[in-house]
Amino acid sequence: MTTESKSPVSFRFQVNRLPKNGAEVTLDADADQRAGLAQAHDLQTVESFVAQFTIKGWKGDGVIVSGRVQAKITQPCVVTLEPIASEIDEEISSVFVPENSKLARRADETEIVLDPEADDLPETFSGDSIDLGALAEEFFALGIDPYPRKEGISLQDALGEEEQENRGPLYEELKKLRGNL
Repeated sequence: MTTESKSPVSFRFQVNRLPKNGAEVTLDADADQRAGLAQAHDLQTVESFVAQFTIKGWKGDGVIVSGRVQAKITQPCVVTLEPIASEIDEEISSVFVPENSKLARRADETEIVLDPEADDLPETFSGDSIDLGALAEEFFALGIDPYPRKEGISLQDALGEEEQENRGPLYEELKKLRGNL
């Protein structure tokens, strides 16, 4: 969560006021925030966007954030450009530590050891708050299909008869090489 741009659903949570037993937070985006999300992610519409968080203390000065982001979106089919309704349901899980913490990532490290089975390194935050809205937006973006296609539609269906017949010499050569497209 190192981006400096402001999220349309930005919501700052005061980490220094976290109750001992943790906190529950729900974000339900209003119409303006949903329009901002649609514009930021090249979607036609965002009909709903709800993020639920559980925030608990972690190793002294850090916090662990878990939860779920759910949304209903409409985006254009990459073949026909017709609107496609989709649902996003992504699990949120992230650990945050203050930037001056011993557990924070070090930018000056020369060697990085990656273990695909290990937990992610903690994210850092400055000041006394984290942006839960920006975190939810990151996981929301992961759930968006980058190439949505209407069910049962192929590129062949989108091409007109004239386009299918007049593909040119390159297509014919590729067809010979591949056997039969």
